[in-house]
Parts: sequence; C-alpha cells; structure tokens
Amino acid sequence: MTMTLHGVGASAGIGIGTAVCVREQNLDYTSVPFSGAEQEKARLRAAADLFTQRTQAMADDITNRLGEAEAAILTGQIMMLEDPFMLSQMEEAIDTGKCAEEALDTVCQTFIAMFSGVEDELMRQRAADIGDIRTRMLGILLHAESVDLAALPEGTVLVVHDLTPSMTVSLSKEHVCAILTEVGGQTSHSAILARALEVPAVLGVPGLLDAVQDGMTVAVDGTEGAALLCPDEATLAAFQARRDKWLEERALLQVYRDRDTRTADGRHVDLYANIGSVADAKAAAEAGAEGIGLFRTEFLFMDRTALPDEEEQYQAYAQVSDLMAGKEVIIRTLDVGGDKGIAYLEMEREENPFLGHRAIRYCLDRPDLYRVQLRALLRAGARHGNIKIMLPLVSGVEEVRGARALLEECKAQLSAEGLAFDPHISLGIMVETPAAALIADLLAREADFFSIGTNDLTQYTIAVDRGNAKVEKLYTCYHPAVLRSIRSVIAAGKAAGIPVGMCGEAAADPRMIPLLLAFGLDEFSVSPSSILAARKQIADWNGPDALRTAEQAMALDTAAQVSDFLAQASASL
Repeated sequence: MTMTLHGVGASAGIGIGTAVCVREQNLDYTSVPFSGAEQEKARLRAAADLFTQRTQAMADDITNRLGEAEAAILTGQIMMLEDPFMLSQMEEAIDTGKCAEEALDTVCQTFIAMFSGVEDELMRQRAADIGDIRTRMLGILLHAESVDLAALPEGTVLVVHDLTPSMTVSLSKEHVCAILTEVGGQTSHSAILARALEVPAVLGVPGLLDAVQDGMTVAVDGTEGAALLCPDEATLAAFQARRDKWLEERALLQVYRDRDTRTADGRHVDLYANIGSVADAKAAAEAGAEGIGLFRTEFLFMDRTALPDEEEQYQAYAQVSDLMAGKEVIIRTLDVGGDKGIAYLEMEREENPFLGHRAIRYCLDRPDLYRVQLRALLRAGARHGNIKIMLPLVSGVEEVRGARALLEECKAQLSAEGLAFDPHISLGIMVETPAAALIADLLAREADFFSIGTNDLTQYTIAVDRGNAKVEKLYTCYHPAVLRSIRSVIAAGKAAGIPVGMCGEAAADPRMIPLLLAFGLDEFSVSPSSILAARKQIADWNGPDALRTAEQAMALDTAAQVSDFLAQASASL
C-alpha cells in the first residue's frame, strides 16, 4: 500500500530506488569499568587523536570530491574537540570517577542541550556537530563497528536519522539516488551536504525509520519535500518520467555556465552569489557567478572563543576580493543577534531577539568592535577596488549616517598610519524592514546601493515567525504586501539613480523572476548551486511578457492566487 511522507525539500530533484535504513550503533558503556583517572584520561586522549586523524582524512577526501566549504564542516569538528575548555571539562568529569565514555557523553550532552536551546539555526547546527563527535568518539572508545556506506548498492535511497558529515565521506552519488532523514532543515548540515552531492533529499520526516523498511521501493521528490513508499506501477511510471525530465534539464543547464545573464530580448542583469566563506567564493566563481551579492561575515565570528582581529578579517576579505577580481564583492557587516548568537560577545538574552539589539544596532553601540571590521574592509578594498560595504537591518537614515561617520573616522586613521585603503568604497544597505521599505526614498539619498533581503522583509511585513511551524503557511513572499514593498523599493532606487539588488531566497525563485525583471531589479544574488538555473530562467523571459505577467499578478488579492498564477506563467514558457 502506497504511503506518502512529508518533510523539508532540502535538495531538489527526483530519486527512485530501494531503501537502505541505517540505524544507530549500540554505544552502551554501562559495563565499562573505571580504570583510574590517569588511564581513563590516556584512553580519552588516544581516542581524540584517532578521531582527529580520521576526520582530517575525511576532510581531505571531501575537499577533493565536493570542495572546501563542505570539508570545513569536518575541520570544524576537529576544532571543537580540540578546544581546551571541552577537553578540560571531560578530564574534570574523569577526576570525579567517570570512565572516559561517560565523561565524554556527559560533556557532549551538556553542550548539545545548550546549543539546541538557542533560536539561531546556525548555532543549533553546533549541536548536530557535537552529536556526531559524541557518536564517533564513543565508537572509537568502545571499538564499535561504524556503518560502512561505501558498499551501498546502486539505486540506494539512504534512510537515516541524520546525515552526518562523517557519513558523507563514504557516500557515492553514483550509488545513492536520494536521501531521507528524520531531522534537519533547509540550512542544516544535512541539507548543505546533500546539495553539494547533488542528491535529492527530504529532511525532517517525523517517524521516518519506523515507517520505512529495508528493501522498500521509495520515490523521493526533493523539490516538493515528499517521499512515496511502495508506489504502484502507474505512480512509479509518473515519477520516472519526472526524473528523466529533471536529469535532462540539469544536463542542459551546463550550457549557461559561461554565458552572460540576459533576458530573451537582450537586457543584461547581474547574477551574483551569496556566500559565507572564502571556500564558498571559490564555488561561486566555478559556478559562473558574475560577482558576490552577499558575503555573510558573521561566519568569521562563529565557532571560536574570541573576536577575529583586523588582520584575520582583512585576509578573508582580501582572498574573496582576489578570487573575484574585476567583479563586485558586496560584504555585509556583522549581522549578529536575532537568530545568530555568538557566545563570547555575551549579548543579553532578549524576549524578542528578532526585534532587539542586533545587526547595525549592536554594531553602532560597539564602535570598538565595528571599527576593526570597517578598517579591514577598507584595506581589502584597496587591492582591486571591487569591495562594497552593506549594512544589515537598517530602519532609519540615522543608522546609515552613523555608520558612514565611523567609516570616515577609519579612513582618517588608516591615512595617518600610512596604510592603503579604498577611499571611494561604496556604502549600501539591506532593505529588510518595513520601516526601510517605507522610507526607501529617504534612504536612497544616504546609501550608494540597495539590496533587498526578502527573508526578513517577508517575516517583518507579515508579522510571522518563519521558524514557527504553526504559522509557516503564512510566510510567503507572494503576499501582496511583500510584493508591493519590493516594487516600491526598486522604484525608489531607480528614482535616485542607485542600483538595487536582491539577496533573499526570492531572487532564485522561478515564479518571482518575471516580477523582479518587470520591477527593474538590477542584480539577483543567489546560492552558488542556483546560479545556472536562475540564468536560464532569466533568459526565458522578455520584457513585454514579464511586464504583462507582473501587471496581472499585482492585480490579484491573495498570496495563493499570486503563487498559482506565477507557477502557471512559468510553466507555460
């Protein structure tokens, strides 16, 4: 009997194959005796050394197969385990009479609970990392056999509780046609790794391992977030036809790799990439990005115990500038707070962190911290003159003026010190609050460019928590209020003669592309993996058709009507 499971569509595509369920190892250590503090500490250190050796080997392999960005997840685990604080906590637990296994488990569970309790999705990924460290370290200490994924048969639909980085090293995308997990979301490590492997994936499926048995035929739709168990012949044939079409479309996208981004009637738009690291910039360049529309610098501040100094920040910005020499690199200043907590900054817990002391508000109140970043950006800008600075969560002109004043102070300091910098560096803003959208005409007099952040703009405009499953259906960029905001912001930028881009998820949405073209958006910034598809979708539209589609869509009353209409318009091309 056919059964449909639903989760998060985290890696697009269609996969059809046979289920292989990977269940957790037996890591029971209750019978392990305590052999004395020194011996248990020696066992712990030996296990940590072996963990590091194996993990580094995995990271090297992933670098060769997938890239440095994906390998960084594993090297980050090495850094976590080698953190003196974590190891000292384990050794202190051993001093109380716990064996190495129990000491490791106790400390890891403490950190998992701590990271799992924060709102920041990226910080919650630290919990997943520590869970992976715990499992593998216990496996080493107990001499338990780990799961061998290298021997999976061709046509496997891998069914797991979670796809950990250490599991990925053995996976072959020639053998694994789809992935299903019980946990994980769009920004989880599982999603990142599945997309890097270019394997369709549905994550966060409740009760998955209870519902699926080894050997079942499973059809997975990684775009819609659905999996069919034991589909009948007719359903299977329909899925196979969709899979054939998907594979054909993916192959055809390669012709867009080195093309200029133009509409069907020849209008050029910039197609940039969103990145969070130097490794991401390499992936963006390889994917054919025409620039960087968003470099999220908060990733430089995470997974560490102290602030990165000016030289470290300079080196990161300079490397991205070098990689994209001749192309624009828009770097967002520290966007901390809200869902992005950084423990060592000791920010106070707030009742409504998304409405609290975050992003540009926090940075302007910490000029000591902010000047370090601004100086590093100015210095990196001197290399090729291609860096632009972007301010997050602006809600008023005073914030832009405050940041510009600090920037001028930094220029004066660098000049007095005889250090090279870009004196003409552009200063723009992210438009992601209703306040900024409503006064876009005023902000356009202060900013050198706009970039619309649709993720937060949608959340704030509709007053809906995008992380709350109970109101998730209300969170949509097709809401007429959001679309009107986007249109008016672009119009304000045009009237002031400044470029307007978009770096939110909507920039890669095929249903949104005709609207954004019709509104006059200058720059689309998407994830590196979405560049080729976005370039093709832009090439499919001409100006008159996009304008006609936009006029009809903007006359509709509800988000559902807009979404359905745009889906039909996109499908009819």
